[in-house]
Amino acid sequence: MRYEPASPTGHLHVRQEHGHTVLELRGEIDIASAAEIAPRLEREAGRPGARVVLDLSGVEFFDCSGLRLLYRARRQVLDHGGQVHLVCTHPLTLRMLRITGLARLLPPRATLDEVLGLTRPAGRRTGH
Repeated sequence: MRYEPASPTGHLHVRQEHGHTVLELRGEIDIASAAEIAPRLEREAGRPGARVVLDLSGVEFFDCSGLRLLYRARRQVLDHGGQVHLVCTHPLTLRMLRITGLARLLPPRATLDEVLGLTRPAGRRTGH
């Protein structure tokens, strides 16, 4: 696992894990923090063939500015032939994703380990 410095605001932390670039958003994601996060997010999402995980586990507040960040990152990753995944369990954020339809485009997973294939998806365990 390789860690890189967080953005000056502390709202974004980027690291490499199991061949994926994990973009961990933290704290309150609103119009001000989104403007500071966007350049770094775009740089990471614009790499050809990138395997990106957008991890919202550390997010406390998320508004429409955050939705725009996710949508743009998804579009950019796909436009460059990459893969993108979302980790999110916060009930209000999940509700926003469902209401806006973004959950269909970017289905949320419960954990980073689930995205990386280190655990089975919740609700699909066999009990063996």
